Amino acid sequence: MVTSSTPPVGKLSKLEGIKEKSNFLREPLATELQQDTTYFTEDAIQILKFHGSYQQDNRDNRVKGQEKDYQLMLRTRNPGGFIPPELYLTLDRLSSEYGNQTLRVTTRQGFQLHGVLKKNLQATIASIIRSMGSTLGACGDLNRNVMAPPAPYKNRPDYQYAWEYAVKVADLLTPQTGAYYEIWLDGEKAISAEEAPEVKAARQRNGNSTIFSDKEEPIYGTNYMPRKFKCCVTVPGDNSIDLYTQDVTLVVITNNQGELTGFNVLVGGGMGRTHNKEETFARLADPLGYVEKDDVYDILKAIVATQRDYGDRFNRRHARMKYLLHDWGVDKFRATVEGYFGKTIAPYQPLPSFQYQDYLGWNDQGDGKLFLGISIENGRVKDAGDFQLKTALREITKQFALPMRLTANHNIILYEIEPSQKQEIDQILEQRGIQINPEKIEPLVRYSMACPALPTCGLAVTESERALPGMVERIRVLLGKLGLGEEHFVIRMTGCPNGCARPYMAELGFVGSLPGKYQVWLGGSPNQTRLAQPYVQRMPAEELETFLEPILVYFKQERQTEESFGDFCDRVGFDAIRKYTVTYQSGMSLENQGTSLENQGTSLENEEEVAKPAKKKDVGKNRRHRVRLRDDLHARLKAAADQQGKTMTEIASEALEAYLAKFSL
Repeated sequence: MVTSSTPPVGKLSKLEGIKEKSNFLREPLATELQQDTTYFTEDAIQILKFHGSYQQDNRDNRVKGQEKDYQLMLRTRNPGGFIPPELYLTLDRLSSEYGNQTLRVTTRQGFQLHGVLKKNLQATIASIIRSMGSTLGACGDLNRNVMAPPAPYKNRPDYQYAWEYAVKVADLLTPQTGAYYEIWLDGEKAISAEEAPEVKAARQRNGNSTIFSDKEEPIYGTNYMPRKFKCCVTVPGDNSIDLYTQDVTLVVITNNQGELTGFNVLVGGGMGRTHNKEETFARLADPLGYVEKDDVYDILKAIVATQRDYGDRFNRRHARMKYLLHDWGVDKFRATVEGYFGKTIAPYQPLPSFQYQDYLGWNDQGDGKLFLGISIENGRVKDAGDFQLKTALREITKQFALPMRLTANHNIILYEIEPSQKQEIDQILEQRGIQINPEKIEPLVRYSMACPALPTCGLAVTESERALPGMVERIRVLLGKLGLGEEHFVIRMTGCPNGCARPYMAELGFVGSLPGKYQVWLGGSPNQTRLAQPYVQRMPAEELETFLEPILVYFKQERQTEESFGDFCDRVGFDAIRKYTVTYQSGMSLENQGTSLENQGTSLENEEEVAKPAKKKDVGKNRRHRVRLRDDLHARLKAAADQQGKTMTEIASEALEAYLAKFSL
């Protein structure tokens, strides 16, 4: 039997001290909640996160010399994205009564309420709990909302298992502290679904030092996790939940009779990073192995214990489990997990390739009922002019009491719909301006995501949700201009490098780097199974077309049959793309772009200005030759230099070298 080693004891960060002194997530939050102030202190903010809320400041409303516009964002915990009708109606009401009149579907299958004031926070959370909801563990250094494919297939046992185990994993890793109900319900224990007996038993089973028998938190201990921890459960072939971006992914394995036998396990994915800090990076999860179904709770506890005990608790930028995988390698990580697990992990079982699914439009559940996937641009449920999604969903939920599942691409699925109800639901949505035919939804919008960013997210350095719709429209116009009108690809945008909308998996990703400027990532796959790579560091938003046009023209010229934009960028590589873009001339026919290097060289030669003869004493001393460029070409060269972080001379030299090499000159 493999045994675990003794974890190291190192220096702790300030936040570790805040957690340790909190009395299991109680203080100073409980005390400050009763104080007549508009905000929480920094220590209370850190504990508040574990309860599912972030304190924010609406930067649009800042006035010099006045207090910040403090408000709270609340995030719900809904394993598998499940929202019962009574909970949805409560959230809808709370968003109007205490929030900013909108709800936002998150990329982890939860809802966010924005704009809640401190004085209304307790009433808001209490209402959510009493409506069979929760915010506990939606933020903070512990397991976040457990994801699962949202498709409600009743004739697919594997999908039912994914839902079932998403709930069980969430229950296993739910904080056990009594602080949540003490603070938000004055100690009243809310009515909740009964926990599975095997989950309760697993939490109490120690194994090889996986739990603390004498603590209020048997799995997490006094200090909880080093950083946030994310899990999902999916089925073979279904990548509707970005499975490679999770700390732990379980893939349901069934036999020929559809019976659950066990799970493939992947570990070590994660998106967050920091600009100009190369030690931080996005990472895809690695296969760890296969476990029998009866061992699934013990393997999860072993993985959690490995990260809990060996994760970096001093440098929070290095604290996610992905860095432990990177530093150790999979083999050492597996060996340590096996020490806590108490047995050898079996080999990973073969799987089909994973495909992205969004389940939009009308679909059969497999039991005679229907489900309906509704596309929501950037997840914002709102009423705006003729578009009245918030009102439509309220009317449908009140009239038909339908449950919903939230998706990882911030859409909504209504299900358990009787065929006789379809026409009336269609009418409500049509009257409220909601398009439900997936073939009529703008494809670039359908496959795009943005985080909220400004004005409320404290980490945002530039716009995201408010900027992406306009940028998507500009990209669509550009595609039409270039004869690529039917083309679409996965676009994701965030206002900072934390990557909440998972831009590092996109075919075209925008990551805020400075106000109005974005780092651009290229080369992710349409099915979100490959990381993109950073192409430029600071693209000004106003130069979007100038930046993209030559890349898209090159894509049109050199793509293989049915090749996607992301696959093309990954195949040809950035060096080839840069060489092409440097010599590209806007407005030239595609037939002539292939000789643009030659034409560019001739143009430079024809417009060359012979410098005055150097003085004799300067001959051989860093003599510089001047070349005159047309104004438009000079502007494009300067833009390319800014985007690529190079000098204009470097880029011009690369173009000339490519030209000369082409003709062996």
